[in-house]
Amino acid sequence: MSIEATVTDAMKAAMKAREKARLQALRNIRAGFLLARKETGADALSDAEAIAVLKRSAKRLKDSIQAYEEGGRADLVEQESAELAVVEAFLPAGPSEDAVRAWVAAAIASTGATSPREMGKVMGAVMKDHRGEVDGNVVRKLVLAALQG
Repeated sequence: MSIEATVTDAMKAAMKAREKARLQALRNIRAGFLLARKETGADALSDAEAIAVLKRSAKRLKDSIQAYEEGGRADLVEQESAELAVVEAFLPAGPSEDAVRAWVAAAIASTGATSPREMGKVMGAVMKDHRGEVDGNVVRKLVLAALQG
């Protein structure tokens, strides 16, 4: 079953169970799918396209959570966090932190980077090979930690 169909089934289940917060999150996901379908002109999204929509949604939610935390809006942080949990439930599991550390170590070795000023070279090497698999912010933090320590 496609991701789109899975989301639709989950939406029906949330309606029957009267889970308002989950239902709203699923509706937002479906709206993202609909927008992506209109942009591509396709009748249905492939799983890869659906995952891209989910990743964009997760990134948007993480940014919102950070902004709400800085603004002291605990109520909105909780709401966005709940929606993020629903979105992440449909995303495939990403690589482990150890795997990303190994990619970073290999990129540092291949580029010969020794200081944080050379972070761009390492980031470019890792993201060239693993774009779409891993979040750039995670890679950035690990590269910075490896080059500083």
